[in-house]
Amino acid sequence: MSDRALRPAVVAAVEPGSIAAELGFEPGDALVAINGDRPRDLIDYRFLCAEEYLTLEILGKDGQTYVLEIEKDIDQDLGLEFTTALFDGLMQCNNRCPFCFIDQQPPGKRQSLYLKDDDYRLSFLYGSYITLTNLLPSEWQRIARLRLSPLYVSVHATVPSIRQRLLKNPRAGEILQQIRWFQEQRLQLHAQVVVCPGINDGECLEQTLRDLAQFYDPEWPTVLSVAVVPVGLTRFRPAEDELIPVTPDHAQAVIQRVQALQQRFEQQWQTPFAWLADEWFLIAGSPLPPAAHYQDYPQLSNGVGTIRLFLEEFELHAQQLPQRLPQPRHLSWVVGNTVEQAFAPLVARLNQIENLRLDLYALASDYWGQQMSVTGLLTGHDLIYHLKGKPLGDRLLLPSLMLKHDEPVFLDDVPLATVEEALGIPIQVVSGGAAGIIAACTHPENA
Repeated sequence: MSDRALRPAVVAAVEPGSIAAELGFEPGDALVAINGDRPRDLIDYRFLCAEEYLTLEILGKDGQTYVLEIEKDIDQDLGLEFTTALFDGLMQCNNRCPFCFIDQQPPGKRQSLYLKDDDYRLSFLYGSYITLTNLLPSEWQRIARLRLSPLYVSVHATVPSIRQRLLKNPRAGEILQQIRWFQEQRLQLHAQVVVCPGINDGECLEQTLRDLAQFYDPEWPTVLSVAVVPVGLTRFRPAEDELIPVTPDHAQAVIQRVQALQQRFEQQWQTPFAWLADEWFLIAGSPLPPAAHYQDYPQLSNGVGTIRLFLEEFELHAQQLPQRLPQPRHLSWVVGNTVEQAFAPLVARLNQIENLRLDLYALASDYWGQQMSVTGLLTGHDLIYHLKGKPLGDRLLLPSLMLKHDEPVFLDDVPLATVEEALGIPIQVVSGGAAGIIAACTHPENA
């Protein structure tokens, strides 16, 4: 175990009424060891706490060391939350993928935006995608020993030379052997393929999906699903990256190729297995698949089915829309321009409510230099650039995914308050999907 693993786990919050609360834990205290073992991360913490008798070594925020002995039910949680899930630091990426979003950002922003996460522990805990290129034998052994499954793996290509070209890493060509190791260990993974036109599309994409399908067995699939995602490019990317943006024609070609494979997989296994991200259909101007196509939405966090799910949720809640509002309301709703066509019918339906006027502002990102932008990438600069001086009405509605999860700050580090002041209008951050938008439009008390 490295010295980095010896850092105590600093407590961020204590659940009221929990064992930790009864023991007197407070934010700022630090957990050093459990039954003599020092946890590396939240995974170790959870495994070590799954015992009936625990001896806890604590470094109090007063600088004193305490030893507590407790008896509890097996698997009963202590009620502690920590400042980080990784007590020994983040395992960062050792690849140089030209399409990496981290490298497509301008310098000088908050430090967390430049951390290249390639940590299998965050993959297990939170579903972040990793490449498997930075794992030492001891980490592979730990994955097997603790049964850390499923993991989420960025495959991109199964042809060794092409994956090496994409990741700029000679170890990248080992991906099929690594997936075979998962199969031998009876561990599972979800995969993703970021398609870069002219590099891993066409026949390469088809071979990649066929290779991954060899690891699908309805009784026990090693590869549970594959998400096919279009590359996203910004104006800050390196000039020598050899990447080109996805065009509507290219998107349509990818849709046709993948859908042909989906039909074969459906006939064989009753699942599409490989799933197209919503962006393909939005870029191509093609209709989204029906809700039944997505089954249990296995790649929802990768943008597969999020728009369809939003539309289905809207239809469900629209059945209870009021016919009129007590007082006139004029609102504006900001989204990325990729969803403009999909969301226009929703806005038209809401505007049928008497006394409600909702304007949809579907924006491309000037900040990133994109002609087509997803909502989550819109920045404070984009809002001011596009909306200043526009008739925004009484209030501006912003999806919460545009902001840092724990702070009202956009991806370009512009605070929400700065945008509100520049536009001269109250801004309401909306969460909760379609239900949240409907509530923001129809219930003034939620404003």
